[in-house]
Amino acid sequence: MTERKDIDQTTTNQSFKIEKYTDKDREQILNIWEKSVLATHDFLNPTDFEEIKQLVQTFNFNDFEVYCLKQNDEVAGFIGLAERKIEMLFFSPEYIGKGLGRKLTDFAFSELKADKVDVNEQNTNAVKFYEKLGFRTYERTDKDDQRKEYPLLRMKLETTEN
Repeated sequence: MTERKDIDQTTTNQSFKIEKYTDKDREQILNIWEKSVLATHDFLNPTDFEEIKQLVQTFNFNDFEVYCLKQNDEVAGFIGLAERKIEMLFFSPEYIGKGLGRKLTDFAFSELKADKVDVNEQNTNAVKFYEKLGFRTYERTDKDDQRKEYPLLRMKLETTEN
């Protein structure tokens, strides 16, 4: 797999398609998860990163509603939901900031009725991204779901129906 450094932002969205996860995508999304976290979660200490990485490698992604954003057979990013909550949204670093996160979240809103997400408070770019989409914090935790010292913001999509 070759890395693409020169992605044309004007044509990027049109050349990608969203496909349901299959086990043949597993190695690509594990690789994307790792590269994405290393690029965006600089607040994680290395030991915690390794523990989380080991946990993620045990996931059966079929237990979630996972969709991959692909160009040909190359996965650029993926989104995973459980019970209308976005549990994961990760991209290879070269695809971050290209409008593709919006493409996957729009799909999650319209097709999967997503309306919640948990975000690491220290991941300020992700917090801003979800706020821009209309999510608002309704709860803050002092620790993450693994009881580590990484506060989470629990966010819900604000709608005109509320």
